[in-house]
Amino acid sequence: MRWNDTPTFQSAREISRRVHERQTSARRIVEQTLLAIAAIDSEIAAFCTLSDTALAEADAIDRRVAAGEPVGPLAGVPLAVKDLIPTKGLRSTYGSPLYADNIPAEDEIVVARLKAAGAIVIGKTNTAEFGYGATGHNPLFPTTRNPWNTALTPGGSSAGSAAAVAAGMVPAALGSDGGGSVRIPAALTGTFGMKPSFGRVPLWPGCRDPDEPGASGWEALEHIGPITRTGRRPPRKTGWRDRLASERPRHHHWRAWRNKV
Repeated sequence: MRWNDTPTFQSAREISRRVHERQTSARRIVEQTLLAIAAIDSEIAAFCTLSDTALAEADAIDRRVAAGEPVGPLAGVPLAVKDLIPTKGLRSTYGSPLYADNIPAEDEIVVARLKAAGAIVIGKTNTAEFGYGATGHNPLFPTTRNPWNTALTPGGSSAGSAAAVAAGMVPAALGSDGGGSVRIPAALTGTFGMKPSFGRVPLWPGCRDPDEPGASGWEALEHIGPITRTGRRPPRKTGWRDRLASERPRHHHWRAWRNKV
């Protein structure tokens, strides 16, 4: 398996630049991403659900680029989202049979922000059930394998996100970390994972429903963070950091910066 030959092994930074400069199209990037997933993921089981609107979203970006209209700083970048993070209209199971057919009515804040910046959600990635575990094992889907050695685990619980990035299926993915769930799989797959300060990436107000048992169990501890293949700092103009972390005034875990003490 030569996963580093996949076209989407480029960085998010490079993909965005090429789309903006019309060196490629968002549709071509999404098509290449889906081909890579089809060719590779049967061995790895990083993804549990794929989006059926990704190509249409890519076409919309391409039309705006062709018309000379402004597009977001992450235009055309394929993004994988951990299955603990709700996505509007795209099945979000939390790795549990209790939510096998759960279709959220709205995106988590961080997903909505990245979509607004032009990122295209390709699909949901496998996780331990409700995030309670350091592997990619759950009762619903095949267990996620490490792309470097499929006899080994990629760690967890953001197993699918790290495996998808390490295998070159996507350039970036979202994970969540309450007890190592971004850091562990990043370490075991040779990817870059970041656990931001608590509340820096807002969770509230969000679409977590307190009446959904288990689904919101990590909210008091959870840090949403990115997983990428490189720790290279993105240029300010990509908006990656700002889109993840810009202030949400009503967020009950985060307040404005204090410049003086």
